[in-house]
Formats: sequence, C-alpha cells, structure tokens
Amino acid sequence: MDASYLVKMLGEISKTMDENRERLIELDSVAGDGDLGLTMTKGFRAAYDTAEASGEADAGRLLYNAGKAMSSAAPSTMGTLMALGLMQGGKVLKGKTDLADEDIAAFFATYEEAVMTRGKAKLGEKTFLDGFDPGVKAMKGALDAGDSLAEATKKAAEAAEEAARSAEKASKDAGKSAEKAGKNAEETAERASKEIGKSSRQAGEEAEGATKKVQGGIEALSSALAAAGVAMAAKEIAEALYD
Repeated sequence: MDASYLVKMLGEISKTMDENRERLIELDSVAGDGDLGLTMTKGFRAAYDTAEASGEADAGRLLYNAGKAMSSAAPSTMGTLMALGLMQGGKVLKGKTDLADEDIAAFFATYEEAVMTRGKAKLGEKTFLDGFDPGVKAMKGALDAGDSLAEATKKAAEAAEEAARSAEKASKDAGKSAEKAGKNAEETAERASKEIGKSSRQAGEEAEGATKKVQGGIEALSSALAAAGVAMAAKEIAEALYD
C-alpha cells in the first residue's frame, strides 16, 4: 500500500462531505452560524485536489500539504482543526512511501490527538470526537486482533455510527428530562403560588377577625366607660340632691 491509498481516502471523505453538505448546514444552524457544510465541503475538496495533483510518494508530505491547502481554503475554527489533523497525521508518516495497515491506524489516532489538543476538547463534550474516538479505537483493536484493514475500517465505521446514535439518543433524553424538569418546576411553582394565595386569604380573614374582635373590645370598653361615667354622674347628682 502506498500514498495513493491516502489520496483515495481523501477523495472519499470529500465525497461524503459533498453528499452531506445540506445536513451539516442544518445541524450547524441550531447552535452555530450554519457554515459547517460549506467549510467541510470546500476544505476537504481542496485537500483532495492538492493530494491528487501532487503525485507525491511521501505519505507524510502528501498529508501535510493537503492539510495546508485545507487550512487556506477553510480558515474557520473547524476547518483549521481538521487541517491540523491532516498536518499532524502527516508528521507521523513522514518519509514513508510504503504503508502498513498499522500506519493508517496511527494516522487517525494522531489526527484525533491533534484536534483534541488544539481544540482543547475532551470526550463527552458532545463534539464529533464522541463518534470519532470509538472508530479510532475499534480500528486499532481490530488490526491488533489480526483483521485486515478493510475489516478494521468496517468495524471502525460501525463503532463510530453506533456512538453517534447513542450520543443523539442521549441528547434527546436530556432534552426530554429538561422539559419534564421544567414542567415539574412550573407545576410546583403554581402549587406554591396557590398555597401562598390560600395562606394569604386565610391570614387576611384571620386578621379581619382579629380586627373585628379588637373593635368589639374597644366598643365594649367604650360602653363600659360610658356606663361608669353615667353611674358616676348619677352618684354625683344624688349626693348633691341629698346634701
């Protein structure tokens, strides 16, 4: 296997990006500026065209130059990360004109490491790495077990697809949980509001009752004072009459 394998690989990646251009735009529009489909299509097309036209036999130099072409064609954040992966992966294969199956696995492992390091990304942060990493590990594991590169590549694709589906399901489940939590919080707030309103009404009624009792007491006291005043006045009148 020589560097032509890498040219074919870049061609397949470019084709895949072309076929999924609108899908990538749609996904990126949810939380980004919607240019991912354009960036990936343009970037990997430049990488492939450069590699195909170069006639380069050195696998490392071929990938490095492909990465530089991609960096120029797609200077966005994602484009830069993908280009860096190609360039760093090229350094691992520098000087090689005859490639072993393990070299391809090493390239992908280095590609992933470069993206994680430069992008300061970690697994589990809902990036493309959550799908890419299982594929990288599956390929290495299959080759270590004695599988052919074709078999290892198939297992890598299956592992990556399964991881992507799991991530999508986890995201949907998280969304449902958040929605349920929000609904529960809303219901709890509504119940609390009703309880507060009920307590306020009860407190108001009790306050009103207390006020009435106080007013009644004041009226009774006033009546008592008035009666006492009348009695005192009557006594004074009687004493004056009997003097």
